[in-house]
Amino acid sequence: MATDPSTQAPDPATLSFEDALRALETIVRRLETGDVPLDESIALYAKGEELRKRCAERLAAAEARIAKLTVDAGGAVTGAQPFGAD
Repeated sequence: MATDPSTQAPDPATLSFEDALRALETIVRRLETGDVPLDESIALYAKGEELRKRCAERLAAAEARIAKLTVDAGGAVTGAQPFGAD
């Protein structure tokens, strides 16, 4: 049985957020077609879960960085405020 190249993608930890998201979208599209054999579907699902975790980690890191920087009405950078807090 030939190994599908999409299951041999680079380690998610080495991908940028954008690349991980694109890879995840490709996996979702393939799984949604319903034309993927069961064993390959399981492998794709596992890879998709790794990619989803990577994207969630990158988003959490970005939110933490944003939370460290807030700007007041005068344009001065002030203390940290949680992301999304008003």
